[in-house]
Amino acid sequence: MTPQVGAGAGTGTGAGAGPGQERRLHFLTPLRRAWVPIAATIGIVAQQGANLAEWVTSVSTLLRVLALLALVLVFGLYGFLSWWFTHYAVTDSELRIRSGLLFRRTAHIRLDRIQAVDVTRPLLARVAGVAKLRLDVIGTEAKDELAFLSEQDAVSLRAELLARAAGFTPAEAPLLGEAPDRELLRVGPRDLAVSLLLTLTTWAILAGGIVGPSLVWWFSSNPWVAIVALLPVLGAMWAASAGRFLAEYDWRVAESPDGLRLDHGMLDRAHETVPPGRVQTVRIVEPLLWRRRGWVRVELEVAGSKNDVLVPVATRADAHAVVARVLPGVDLGGLVFEPSPRSGSRWVVPVWWKGYGLAVSADVFAARHGRLCRRTEIVPHAKVQSVRRSQGPWQRARGLADVHVDTGANGTVTARLRGAAQAAELLHAQAARSRTSRAAARPDRWMT
Repeated sequence: MTPQVGAGAGTGTGAGAGPGQERRLHFLTPLRRAWVPIAATIGIVAQQGANLAEWVTSVSTLLRVLALLALVLVFGLYGFLSWWFTHYAVTDSELRIRSGLLFRRTAHIRLDRIQAVDVTRPLLARVAGVAKLRLDVIGTEAKDELAFLSEQDAVSLRAELLARAAGFTPAEAPLLGEAPDRELLRVGPRDLAVSLLLTLTTWAILAGGIVGPSLVWWFSSNPWVAIVALLPVLGAMWAASAGRFLAEYDWRVAESPDGLRLDHGMLDRAHETVPPGRVQTVRIVEPLLWRRRGWVRVELEVAGSKNDVLVPVATRADAHAVVARVLPGVDLGGLVFEPSPRSGSRWVVPVWWKGYGLAVSADVFAARHGRLCRRTEIVPHAKVQSVRRSQGPWQRARGLADVHVDTGANGTVTARLRGAAQAAELLHAQAARSRTSRAAARPDRWMT
């Protein structure tokens, strides 16, 4: 049964509880839950501001104090009852979360469907010594969440869930503790900052932030309109520069029996897991200004997971070494890319056709595209769900076709501008390779 509700819950009193025993949330959780009625009250005040101000000035100071105390009592009571009626339990086969005041809800999360358990520590939570537990479950879009647990309980519960997902018995799982890890890579703050400065996207957004509002001001002669036009640009600039630096600060990749562990973040510290056997596509990104330094960025597509960055910046050799732990036996340095045929491709896609390439090895299907920012996408044959061949009218005239490889993460990797005969042969050969590889693939298991 798939989850019905992503409960915001956590515990500070449940460590060491027996199998199936319901555990209560951390005692600071009511403070988080109280923000729901507070936000609703702020919305009402914003909508009825004038009427409310008139009413406040017309009543005595005593009534104002009593009204404020009543609001605090209501907010506190709501948070307390939400906390009191929310429990979770780890049974023999599932993680069960019960929540709701008037309408009771129960989420049943099968342990064998859990593919990743992440621990995140927002800034205020770190100060209070609590953490969120976020679960990636196969077949769901959003992550289920337990917020908040004490940091010790979050780590213990994560280890227990991963052990249970690996097949350990209910008696053994709580005793195993967190699996040891071995550090593979660490990204320093200096390299991260320089990589952001050498990203063309950052400078393009900055140029747009200067030119766009200036033109709006010029044509409208209204500075306020220009400021409104500047706001979304400022948000984009923050996300591409400072926001990304804060999120990817002190990025650490470590290997453990439960997968690759990713720790990162300056203000909000995240502890994520790349589950073994669930990676559908690996993407190597090489921005133009990074190439002289030999830097790359490694991104992932994982079925049912939102964790999409493996390495924010690293040398090509270091990145290939980490990818080798995700795709065992795959030698990225040994891939030889065949460019698109010059005769027809230059008429279908002028100039940019030189960025297209294809490489097929015994283990993977790899396609490359892009000239300013080169992207290489690698798909293991065992992860290919379907293969398609497409051909537009202009491509037919030039004897070209595209081959699309679909993966289990709802993603597609496309080998563009191949010769029509080669594309037809590649279609059947890739289908055969995928079928054979799936039959011989190792099971997607934890701690194996």
